[in-house]
Formats: sequence, structure tokens, C-alpha cells
Amino acid sequence: MATSAQSLPYRRIYVWELPVRIFHWLNALGIFLLIATGYLIGNPQVLFHSNEAYQQYWFGWVRFVHFATAYIVLFNFIFRVYWGFAGNRFARWSNFIPVNKEQFLDLWETVRIDILQLKLKGKISIGHNYLASLTYIGLFCVFLFQVISGFALYSGMSDAYIPRIFRWIVPLMGGDANVREWHHLFMWAFVVFTVIHVYLIFYHDYIEGRGDTSSMFGGWKFEKDEEINR
Repeated sequence: MATSAQSLPYRRIYVWELPVRIFHWLNALGIFLLIATGYLIGNPQVLFHSNEAYQQYWFGWVRFVHFATAYIVLFNFIFRVYWGFAGNRFARWSNFIPVNKEQFLDLWETVRIDILQLKLKGKISIGHNYLASLTYIGLFCVFLFQVISGFALYSGMSDAYIPRIFRWIVPLMGGDANVREWHHLFMWAFVVFTVIHVYLIFYHDYIEGRGDTSSMFGGWKFEKDEEINR
């Protein structure tokens, strides 16, 4: 009796190394804190208004958490850039940009499934698919803008070395108000990305059954034995 597609044996593949998983969860927490505190900084709320001003330093703590988290996320990102050269083949930068026919087919297959909601026909990458990879590259560019504009804003109240590097950005962009406006606007790119990212993780888990969600905790994904591991 032939073996059904549902009962085909799977093999475990170690995809996400520990440094990648640490980067992912530290980055997720950092972005969450930056969005929450950044929103409050852009839209200050009146809390404990019956107290004297000197008795409520909550907004000071909001700003401190925002600035401290920005430093952590920055150095976390620098480490990820390094690991893109030192990590396994799933983590390397060469796995992010499609350059050949097979990789472009992978990109189109993901568009068919994720966006057009068509039936799966081809193979699916066990690591990042190329649509996700291009999205991450775009998000990295947004992140760099946020770093530059954020530290430029911080330079007006800090003599620390890193903020001072970006002090020239404020006059270049037409003043402090313009920088704040763009910095706040690009924050929403992370909000939109987070919503879509979480949805697609669970969607791919349901469609592919490869353990996408659990892989970011343990590092392992699953592949059918008859598939060619790319």
C-alpha cells in the first residue's frame, strides 16, 4: 500500500542557530518597547494629574527606556550584520537576495501562496523564503533611518559620542520638528510589519507544517525526505 503524502517521513534540520534566535527575540522585545515608548513620547499622556509635577517622573522613565532600548537594538543589529557572514547558510546574507532562476521561482511561489492565495505547486525554502528576505532588507533600511533620525534627535540633549555623530541630520532635514515627524511616521512601518509577520508565521505553520513557530524557540524545522534541501 502506497504511503500517503500526509504520512511521509520528515527529517529535522537545524535552521536557526542560537545567536539568530537570541537576536530575533531581543529585537522583537526591543521593537515593541520602542514602539510603545515612542508613541507615548509623540503623544504624551496626562497621568496622576492630581500630583505635583516633581512627584511624577513617569515620562522621564518612558524616555529613558526608549533611549536605552535604542542602544540595545542598535548593537543587537550590528551583531546580526556580523552573523550574516559568520553564521550557517540560513543566516548568511547570500541567502537574502535572489540572484538565479531557482531563487526567483521561490520568490514567485511565495507570492502565489501568501498574496494570491493559490495552491502550492513548487518547493518551499526551509529557511527564509525570498519574499521574506527582501522584506527584511527593506525593514533593515527603515531601521537604519530610525537609528540615524533617532540619535539625531537625541543629540540635542546628549553629549554622548554616538548621538553627536548624527547631529548634522537635524539641519539637513529642515529642523527638529521635521525629523520627529519622519521618525514617528516610519515607526508605523514596524507596526504594520509586525502584524503581517505574526499572521504569516502562523499561516505558514498551518500550510507547510514545518514548525515555523517552534523553530524560533528550538531552532529546528522539518523537511520531507524526498525534497531537495536548499
